[in-house]
Amino acid sequence: MPKSRASYRCTSCGYVCAKWNGKCPSCGEWNTLEEEVPLPAQSIGLKRRHIVDLSAQMHVLQEVDTTDDVRYHTGVGELDRVLGGGLVRGSIVLLGGEPGIGKSTLLLQICQYFGAHHTVLYVSGEESDKQIKLRAQRLGVTTNRLYLLASTDVQGVCDTITQHRPEIVIIDSIQTMRLEEISSSPGSVTQVRECTNLLMHTAKQLDIPIWIVGHVNKDGAIAGPKVMEHIVDTVLYFEGERNLSYRLLRAVKNRYGSTNEIGVFEMQDDGLHEVSNPSAMLLAGRPQGVSGTCVTCMMEGSRPILAEIQVLAVKSGFSAPRRQTQGFDYSRMTILIAVLEKHLGLFFGTLDVFLNVVGGFQLDEPAGDLAVSLCLYSSLMDKPISEKTVAFGEVGLGGEVRSIAHVQRRVREAERMGFTRCIVPWQCLRELKGGSYHIKIAGVRNLRQAFSVLEKDAKAEQEEEDI
Repeated sequence: MPKSRASYRCTSCGYVCAKWNGKCPSCGEWNTLEEEVPLPAQSIGLKRRHIVDLSAQMHVLQEVDTTDDVRYHTGVGELDRVLGGGLVRGSIVLLGGEPGIGKSTLLLQICQYFGAHHTVLYVSGEESDKQIKLRAQRLGVTTNRLYLLASTDVQGVCDTITQHRPEIVIIDSIQTMRLEEISSSPGSVTQVRECTNLLMHTAKQLDIPIWIVGHVNKDGAIAGPKVMEHIVDTVLYFEGERNLSYRLLRAVKNRYGSTNEIGVFEMQDDGLHEVSNPSAMLLAGRPQGVSGTCVTCMMEGSRPILAEIQVLAVKSGFSAPRRQTQGFDYSRMTILIAVLEKHLGLFFGTLDVFLNVVGGFQLDEPAGDLAVSLCLYSSLMDKPISEKTVAFGEVGLGGEVRSIAHVQRRVREAERMGFTRCIVPWQCLRELKGGSYHIKIAGVRNLRQAFSVLEKDAKAEQEEEDI
């Protein structure tokens, strides 16, 4: 019998090769190939000893009963929104994020709500029972239906789940779990994959939802992502800067809901608190009378969120000016600068340009092009934009302003937050006809018309001040 040989799998793209390389031949990432030892296949063969008949487990689609409530509400509205309405029974949810971002804090907090009606098993491979108790006291978790288990043996954990049948299970974290039959160390690709597979089979057989905490590597991706994403049902990422108090929860994969929704949280001394009005949070502390700032409205799933964009254009001290962005695509900003230079005669060739989306949000939809262009113009000409003006629209290479989706929701959100002027593409005026709005709406065909609207508003404000 030929001896089984180890292979090497890339933790970034999943590529498998026979020998180790410093650089992955598929994705080009460095030091991502990890050894994958094949499991002994003693019971696997080409021939079965007997025929297994599974016809009794077959069901007609129309006869499957879905009248029972198959979702558990977590008690946190932002988390339920991202999950698609709640935690589905028998599902596997992977929660990833940087260390200290709030993964364990969030899961321990929802145990207080779950404990009122369900039994919860919290399995920790990183903390002892006393450490978890100290954290629970700080977060105000006092339920009597929360059971703690400090263990790294995933087979023993699954046997315990099968014997005691808790209604909800939390695994913190998957990188600390291990199977005794596998010789590789915990956290390796083989261990992570096989442990997740065993937990998945346990969850599906017993119809028990399982939360799995996953650490991230130096590139910000969950360790071993390609070997886990196809196993779990939902993949959630916790995003945010550690020195800031706000956190974003985003769904990367969700078999039972949309992947466009986000949840906004604020980290405080007593744990994470959901932010029901992200627009007010992002617009708090806006500067007044400062050039280079404008507000736009982006869509995160079905939720419109107002975000402030800041641009600083200053004279460069080097032969090659700097271009730097945070929260906005760098290539997109350079294209907008080229459009402004070509069609409006503005010159940025000797200027350093810095762009920032306040609050740590990522503006990745074309609707922010118009606001970015207005910020570039405002910073270059040193002309402040009114604090009550919001703009959104896609900018083409010819300087034209193109239509975008969900215009009514964006305008309603701007109106709710007290804005008085809204600059939109002229094609979107058709969708706004017939509606009652308490905000001035200006439809523009190109950037030149958008700049003229700003100049008229500035002149009108100056005349009001003189009076």
